[in-house]
Amino acid sequence: MIWCSGWRLASAVSNAGGLGLIGAGSMYPDVLREHIQKCKAATDKPFGVNLPLLYPSIEEHIAIIIEEGVKIVFTSAGNPAKWTSYLKSHGITVVHVIANTKFAIKCQEAGVDAIVAEGFEAGGHNGREETTTLCLIPTVKEVCSLPLIAAGGIGSGNAIAAVMALGAEGAQIGSLFAASEESSAHPEFKKKITELKDGDTELSLKQLTPVRLIKNEFYQKVKIAEHQCASSEELQALLGRGRAKKGMFEGDMNEGELEIGQISSTIHQIKPAAQIMGELISDYNNSIQQLKPL
Repeated sequence: MIWCSGWRLASAVSNAGGLGLIGAGSMYPDVLREHIQKCKAATDKPFGVNLPLLYPSIEEHIAIIIEEGVKIVFTSAGNPAKWTSYLKSHGITVVHVIANTKFAIKCQEAGVDAIVAEGFEAGGHNGREETTTLCLIPTVKEVCSLPLIAAGGIGSGNAIAAVMALGAEGAQIGSLFAASEESSAHPEFKKKITELKDGDTELSLKQLTPVRLIKNEFYQKVKIAEHQCASSEELQALLGRGRAKKGMFEGDMNEGELEIGQISSTIHQIKPAAQIMGELISDYNNSIQQLKPL
């Protein structure tokens, strides 16, 4: 949710009954502090911070999270053993995002409090295994006893019911809220999300870090380079710096890196986060009722 989930979205989700997360991956340390402080002012409900562990300013980010009294951190993109015990020693609940059973086991060994198992339907950076959410959840449940949150391809209350039927204790949703009114994404990116059809995204840049992209002009350049057997160095040069910011935050729909999940093909309107939450809860309850035996 980089460039999409700032304090407005996180606080709106928390106020509506979910757990809002501030996406720290696109924030400098001083910006993260500002968003945490504004989120605390906007909600008295729990919220958390999503923290990519490979971020270059990770020490500063963690210091700010502790200083500002954030109690929930979702870590990703790195070894869960490195920071889990330190965060927990400061009274922080730690949840780590994984895409395979190997890292689920590592999370359990590292002492995290829960895991997010994210299937390859998800937007943004993704697992190399390309395991779908409905396959990933039961396989992770077989090897790991930690509370499990499902992610990837979840955009309705029906889908929440489905992953919970497979053993998940909850669901993490990104794409649906990327197109919300409170999302910090550029209006053109939100509009683009509502226009997507099935097949309009694809997992790309697998030689670097797999990422699900909208098929725009930048994506086409990536595909041509990959078909020409471009090296990792050549692909990195093509990607350059700030490509995701250029697309999702600044609104360049042609040359920007546009990250969104497969579920985007079902998103047709830009709605307030509270309305999205209300619909998710209502649909989930209806699904559970329909599944009960007569």
